[in-house]
Amino acid sequence: MSFFKKLKETISRQTESVTEKFRQGLEKTRTSFSEKVNDLVYRYRKVDEDFFEELEEILIGADVGVTTVMELIEELKDEVKRRNIQDTKDVQAVISEKLVEIYQGDDDFNGELHLQENELTVILFVGVNGVGKTTTIGKLAHRLKSQGKTVLLAAGDTFRAGAIEQLEVWGERVGVDVIKQGSGSDPAAVMYDAVQAAKARKVDVLLCDTAGRLQNKVNLMKELEKVKRVIEREVPGAPHEVLLVIDATTGQNGLSQAKTFREVTDVSGIVLTKLDGTAKGGIVLAIRNEMNVPVKFVGLGEKMDDLQEFNPEQYVYGLFGDLIDKEAE
Repeated sequence: MSFFKKLKETISRQTESVTEKFRQGLEKTRTSFSEKVNDLVYRYRKVDEDFFEELEEILIGADVGVTTVMELIEELKDEVKRRNIQDTKDVQAVISEKLVEIYQGDDDFNGELHLQENELTVILFVGVNGVGKTTTIGKLAHRLKSQGKTVLLAAGDTFRAGAIEQLEVWGERVGVDVIKQGSGSDPAAVMYDAVQAAKARKVDVLLCDTAGRLQNKVNLMKELEKVKRVIEREVPGAPHEVLLVIDATTGQNGLSQAKTFREVTDVSGIVLTKLDGTAKGGIVLAIRNEMNVPVKFVGLGEKMDDLQEFNPEQYVYGLFGDLIDKEAE
């Protein structure tokens, strides 16, 4: 069975609404990236060095990341040689395969949250201001609640003006309580109160917001270490997830932020927001490949249910859907 048929079969087993969200959410990237690849394929009659050089430029332009692009191009060259591929159209299938391969092969990278069974799960959110961190927390609260989980929010960003109020608005929208203190208070003290409240109320998941300043890495490190220490003391093994929220529209700057936060805390997963608002959706691959951290969720729109678990097959289908449909026939 061809790669395209296998991919199409995998996609068909997943809900149509999710497939459509990925298609719509990746429209800008697909229009920019896939059309350029299609144009390249039809302009070149044979797979040669010039073909690969131009493909390299297209991938870098989609913010796949230079390191990832170099590795991908080398793998493509090896695969083309091994299969004795002469027709440039056949290279598209190999590109799709390689994009999926970057994400597959490791259960830790399946995009699922590590939720505790019959125990409190604590999830810590980190990231700079303006990336959509609070909105992501609200959307995830909605997602978890719709799955039958009880949820509590902790307003640990006491630094940014309006952060607590913004989280409260989301709490009201979703129908979950927010544990807070006054602006400028100690974030670790907020976390202590939140954990105690979560345990007393026997909630399933506690979602914790944190301050997003990066200007002083030392302060950020100390603050996050203190917050984590308080959480772990009250709930051994917590936080069970540390999710770094990145704005996809910032491209390589987002990757730089990710690397900085990796230095100050143990990031277990990435949430990539505003993927629908950028033509540079290749950043997904750069993050996975260069940081060895899974993208667990992607923001594909403004609606409450537009936060989706990242799925590598859906991602590739979102980029090459028309080609995959055609080749799978």
